[in-house]
Amino acid sequence: MTGEWASFYNATRDARKIIVVDLGFLGDSVHLIPALWELRRNYPQAELHTLSATLGAEVLKLAPCVTRVWAFPLGGKSPPWWRHWRIIRELRRQKFDLAINFSGADRTVFLTALTGAKWRLGHPGSRWHFWSRWLIPTWTDRIGPDLLIFEQRRQVLAAIGCTLEPARFGLCLPAGATAWAEQAVPAGAIHLSINASSPFKEWPLDHWAALAGKLLEDPQTELVATGSSSPREVERLGELSRRVNHPRLRIFSGGLDVAQLAALLARCRRHVGTDSGVTHLAMALGVPTSTLFREYAGRRQWAPQGGGHRHICRACRCDGPAGIRPDCAGAGTALCLAEIQPAQMLHELALVAEGATAPAP
Repeated sequence: MTGEWASFYNATRDARKIIVVDLGFLGDSVHLIPALWELRRNYPQAELHTLSATLGAEVLKLAPCVTRVWAFPLGGKSPPWWRHWRIIRELRRQKFDLAINFSGADRTVFLTALTGAKWRLGHPGSRWHFWSRWLIPTWTDRIGPDLLIFEQRRQVLAAIGCTLEPARFGLCLPAGATAWAEQAVPAGAIHLSINASSPFKEWPLDHWAALAGKLLEDPQTELVATGSSSPREVERLGELSRRVNHPRLRIFSGGLDVAQLAALLARCRRHVGTDSGVTHLAMALGVPTSTLFREYAGRRQWAPQGGGHRHICRACRCDGPAGIRPDCAGAGTALCLAEIQPAQMLHELALVAEGATAPAP
């Protein structure tokens, strides 16, 4: 082990208050949780706080290893800038001993410095600035970019001298959310997640409707589809309902908080979706996943691995300096994903039923 960070744990092991700064949303926050469990174990006497986006805070509240979850508003509904200073002042009053930044994103680097923590540790992201070391004095080397994101975070802790145990998520679902899901969702349903953060990560609605129709030909199959309250996602789910129009397809369009979504997923035998945060939440809950991916730089960091997780991936010519290709932009969708036919996904699900669990090529 080399570098000034090699003995960082020994220097900070008596820390009484720790904050992890990561303004992630759903998927990013899920991938943060295994590292939080390692911090809890290596610093058993410390309070463990997190600072995340509002949606990420909902996820982290399900992790019993966290003492206090702080939400930092982002996006179109963010309050005026001066309201953010109120949060920062409250954080500084906590007098943190240690602040950790796993992402190296610009805004999080500034916020890590503004916590006022005596010890500050960072893991470099895609960009480095001359002021990075002024704000966070200690940085590790970049940890294996081909590792899954949650494993990268854990290996950052190993690099500073922490010991690691097998990765775990250990989410604890509120009793109210679990009771709601038991009434709303039949056990053993298949969960469909037809939306993503970008239309260029989504499968065409025609394909989803065709897949759902074929799955429902089995009288034992129950389907559940969920989405956020954004107008685009609500419209897509409404259109899916109109096209399939079947009593064994249950649609939950917006209005679910993360705890309810997690409780719903936990009752499902498989999650079928695209490259979205819901896939990562299903993974954390131990629900097998079947995911449609377009190939892009860093995709392997996000694709669930191991037992029960399968992927269908298509080469994507949009992943380059030019960004989204004109033909994809004109169509408003990823044409590479549109090439994946419902019959292929149906075949993958049939393989799962037969016991084939290795990821598809």
